[in-house]
Amino acid sequence: MESSLLFNQLQAAEPFFLLAGPNVIESEEHIFRMAKHIKNISSKFGLPLVFKSSFDKANRTSAKSFRGPGMVEGLKILEKVKLAYDIPIVTDVHETIQCEAVGKVADIIQIPAFLCRQTDLLVAAAKTGRIINIKKGQFCAPSVMKNSAEKIRMAGNSNVMVCERGTMFGYNDLIVDPRNLEWMREANCPVVADITHSLQQPAGRQLGDGGVASGGLRELIPCIARTAVAVGVDGIFMEVHDDPMNAPVDGPTQWPLRHLEELLEELVAIARVSKGKQHFNIDLTPFRE
Repeated sequence: MESSLLFNQLQAAEPFFLLAGPNVIESEEHIFRMAKHIKNISSKFGLPLVFKSSFDKANRTSAKSFRGPGMVEGLKILEKVKLAYDIPIVTDVHETIQCEAVGKVADIIQIPAFLCRQTDLLVAAAKTGRIINIKKGQFCAPSVMKNSAEKIRMAGNSNVMVCERGTMFGYNDLIVDPRNLEWMREANCPVVADITHSLQQPAGRQLGDGGVASGGLRELIPCIARTAVAVGVDGIFMEVHDDPMNAPVDGPTQWPLRHLEELLEELVAIARVSKGKQHFNIDLTPFRE
């Protein structure tokens, strides 16, 4: 689909659009199975879906951790699922040299949070003409995202979104400040809430071999999701897995596929009654009987 057309559809989505899928490509069979189920569920609620999975997790805690099939094989799998299920694709890039190839397959190129200020990467991604979804760095104030989005526009691409995914709180925890969802609107583009990564506990899980891995608070995903749709975000980003306890990447913060429909049903209901997308005009004139 032409990027501006998809961008306009997502921007106009009611009550929100959905970016969802397993964290990383584990196999072609798994990706196809997940895409089928997630599309069927999102269609029940009329939610525009962009299917997400990564071909490479370049920022794993340990060098021994599973990263994915790599760009060449991963893009082949994502292109197959895109054509088979007629759904747009979002995936990450980590280096400028990846952008051109990824832009030939992905409808949305995602900039990882650690790289949200990396100008050369932002510009290279922008020049593909694809929609760019920039995740807010865990170390950044929401105001930073206005500048990151402007880098995309200055490179000649107006199709940009910004994504909240939590803020560092000490060494091994993140918090989600709902105020950020309001303040990030100053970037003048759709605001997405990542309701799964925002509950990570970076390098907060001790492993048996003495190493560490990221933990997470999966049980609080509904809490953060309810808050985000009540505030009135434009999109929800979530990683979904059919067997999260055995997922090779970010298992503690992937939402179980069996509960996806139940959660989306509630989120849609909350979003439809919320006035979060409307500016509240506060009248400060003296109140008189």
